[in-house]
Amino acid sequence: MANKEKLPWDMVEEILSRVPPTSLVRFRTVCKRWNTLFDDKTFINNHKMTFQFILTTTSKIYSVSVKPKVEVRELTLNTPGLKAQIPEFLADTSGFLLCDVGDGAVVWNPWLRQTRCIEPEVNQPSLDFVGIGYDNNNKRVEEIVYKTLSVYMKDLGSSDTWKIHDFASDTWKDEDLDEAKYNVTINYYLTSVVSLNGTLYWVAYNDDKTHDTDPFLFYLLSFNFSSEEFLKFCDLPSGKNHACDALVVRVFREDRFSLLKQCHVTKKIKIWVTKNKIDNRYGGDVKWMSFMEVSIPNMPDLVQTKFYYQPSYFIDDKRLVICSCDETGRAWIYVVGENKLINKVRLDSVADPWPLHCTYFPNLVLIPGRSSKPLACNLSWPRMRL
Repeated sequence: MANKEKLPWDMVEEILSRVPPTSLVRFRTVCKRWNTLFDDKTFINNHKMTFQFILTTTSKIYSVSVKPKVEVRELTLNTPGLKAQIPEFLADTSGFLLCDVGDGAVVWNPWLRQTRCIEPEVNQPSLDFVGIGYDNNNKRVEEIVYKTLSVYMKDLGSSDTWKIHDFASDTWKDEDLDEAKYNVTINYYLTSVVSLNGTLYWVAYNDDKTHDTDPFLFYLLSFNFSSEEFLKFCDLPSGKNHACDALVVRVFREDRFSLLKQCHVTKKIKIWVTKNKIDNRYGGDVKWMSFMEVSIPNMPDLVQTKFYYQPSYFIDDKRLVICSCDETGRAWIYVVGENKLINKVRLDSVADPWPLHCTYFPNLVLIPGRSSKPLACNLSWPRMRL
């Protein structure tokens, strides 16, 4: 029997790069090389995957792409647990969107149209879902066990209780944030959560009365799913001086952090990035460096006093792309580069005011243990998340 001729590998990659993402999923099992290819950053870039914004209102869900122009698409996914659910909180962590829908959460990959519902324990008070991470001791992709972190207050005036949900076993466990360890009361902004190498990070601060010049000390608080512990990871290069200052951390170039601050008084925007790659150890030696400063006449406030929502942003090469709401609640996209406003677009096709929004980078990662069981519908107005 004659040997079958094989196509050159670069031709195989070219063919697969033209296949729709929902069809690529079934090809993961063809061979290990194909499965590895679908996680390769070069292949993902060749598949025209670029950063997007996801917006949710009280009635609809949208994706917003900015290349080659700003384009809004309404998402109408026939997936269990999400079609009738409008998220009360939205976070892009570990390649998935985590949607808090009041009576539980939905883990969502919009690119592959996959969801998984996470239900709280019986008689569990309402949870605030924070983000998705994983035990980073497992180096092989197929061995990764994803987990979610959530928080709730047992009684009025009591300290928060944190809970971990394990995707593989579908079980819950409690976790403590030992504030006595730091001798301060820790405050945190859950709207700025990011995930890097399976660990969650978000902006936190404590009111330290011993510092007369700067009593509010801002830093990154982390939660490591491997050790299951909280850690004051590193100080931030700037904090907030006003409730309407914007202060948002994002992952930069896949292995670093960026921090955006807009001063409410001057409207000036500054971006810092970490100098070196981030690992999951103590980050006390993290060095921040200035990356971009933007001082544009008539630049709007990125944080409004009605809900104090923080902006969403990503850095595309040397361009800063921002999504935020104006004082009327209408969503806008701002593209900034070379200290000038290159473009601004009001998203008129987004039906309702004050949408939730976050960044999202499309990927081909399958959601583990997907469930077809829908959650109870809850369409209440979004809760305030600090």
